[in-house]
Amino acid sequence: MKTLANTNARDVRQAIAASADARQQGRAVSFAGGGSDLLALVKERVVSPDVIVSLKPIQGLDRVAPQAAGLAIGGLITLDALSRDAAVRRDYTVLAEAAESVATPQIRNVGTLAGNLCQRPWCWYYRNGFECFKAGGNQCFSVSGENQFHAIFGGGPSYIVHPSDTAPALIALDATFRITGPSGERSVPAADFFVLPRQNAAAENVLTPDEILTSIEVPAARAGTRSVYAKVLDREAWTHAVVSAAVVLQMEGTVCRAARVVLGGVAPIPWRLPEVERVLVGQPITGETAARAGEVAIAGARPLAKNAYKLPLTKNLVRRTVLDLSRRA
Repeated sequence: MKTLANTNARDVRQAIAASADARQQGRAVSFAGGGSDLLALVKERVVSPDVIVSLKPIQGLDRVAPQAAGLAIGGLITLDALSRDAAVRRDYTVLAEAAESVATPQIRNVGTLAGNLCQRPWCWYYRNGFECFKAGGNQCFSVSGENQFHAIFGGGPSYIVHPSDTAPALIALDATFRITGPSGERSVPAADFFVLPRQNAAAENVLTPDEILTSIEVPAARAGTRSVYAKVLDREAWTHAVVSAAVVLQMEGTVCRAARVVLGGVAPIPWRLPEVERVLVGQPITGETAARAGEVAIAGARPLAKNAYKLPLTKNLVRRTVLDLSRRA
């Protein structure tokens, strides 16, 4: 591993200025919050920064703050702290459960929310030096190769799956992401933050290299809202979701008044299911309704040679999760 220069930023403005100065000198720059994914990328020689701008010293971006319209969550909050926050667990259960499902306790103690949202794909071709679309090449080796864990929705030209657990939860909660860059701040709906490979094969989100995801705003939960995050793994030790589901239902008795259902582990972005939501809204959630939601959840899926097993997993995960959540008090 080559020698790296490190800059500790006191605030977001200084972090952006340090990045700009280094880039003007022709040096490659990476921002680091917890740094767990960046360290892995450097070790695997996927990225090779000359300068790391550490965001860890920045004060105030590691907490949950109530506001009139809901909650503001700093991008530097650790996943462990997020999962244990009382307000998050009470009103945004899906997010707390997603955060506590990430990796291992050691990683959750240092990994940040922004880092989890912005982590790079864990496709073995990308992580092992293949010159694929994500690495600036012109092909996706998974199409005819080992694609057991790749996309069944939204694939092409790359078939990676987005690895974040918290991303589906935040889209299901209709969150807004606040981004800071050289030209100031901008706000992006969570659903618009992530980009498909057909939009930009080399990136997974709308961030430019000199921008930072500083905070996330989650609207206040409506009366009768229930939420859950469910995740299927291929093993119990540290791993990413084979299929996951973030489900938020607003219930009035047994009738669903509003619904958001977002999948993880099945597409290059968190994959929202508006047709499933339409099946649920205005209906009592019965076994039959949940089964119908499961069937609709896999409409339009296009599995590759080795990942068709994700179809029944997805169908049954949606069915079971919707039904279980509707029965919660």
